[in-house]
Amino acid sequence: MRIALFLTCVNDTMFPGTGKAVVKLLRRLGHTVVFPEEQTCCGQMHLNSGYRRECEPLVRSFAATFAGFDAVVVPSASCAGMIRELHPEVVPGLAAPPVHELTELLVDVLGVEDVGAYFPHTVTYHPTCHSLRMLGLGDRPTRLLRAVRGLELLELPGAEECCGFGGTFAMKNAGVSAAMGADKAANVRRTGAAVLAAADNSCLVHLGGGLSRDGAPVRVMHLAEILASTEEDPA
Repeated sequence: MRIALFLTCVNDTMFPGTGKAVVKLLRRLGHTVVFPEEQTCCGQMHLNSGYRRECEPLVRSFAATFAGFDAVVVPSASCAGMIRELHPEVVPGLAAPPVHELTELLVDVLGVEDVGAYFPHTVTYHPTCHSLRMLGLGDRPTRLLRAVRGLELLELPGAEECCGFGGTFAMKNAGVSAAMGADKAANVRRTGAAVLAAADNSCLVHLGGGLSRDGAPVRVMHLAEILASTEEDPA
């Protein structure tokens, strides 16, 4: 299968390792992964801030850039939700490429749960708001994590509660955002896990900052990085 990677702005700027992990994982599973260099922003920040007209060229550019691929993988539930659910509202009738968040692609399209990963650590998983409420990923991420050799998955108390990031929400409502993040970080520490995983690096930045300030010995990792880990090259 010929798969295109849409890396997203946050990953491209701050977490390029996530994209590398997606490519490593999918190639290990026998698929060709292409990175179209023409890709730009999906327009989520523009639309969320009220700039709908400015968002339209980005939506059209995305559709043109990713046309013709068997699938488009997005290692961000937030951006995948924007593309699938809101692009059709911004530009009605525009032909949309087949976009899948990473765990959807693995479980639903490629039909795999055991991706051959090895990660000998305790992990807890935070289902981000877009993955939970917009995409409805359900237990796809945790099914993939449970199939990783050496990994012990620990249940996160209050898992379905928002971490408080919410993009521009964290800037416009900093006090509330920080308080929500502190509550979530406390629940993460309560699990005793060594690693906090999620499908969105934006939420992991928010939680990772809080955990770091508190001196908590917890790493934050995108789900893709864990699934790309192998016995020969453990993370």
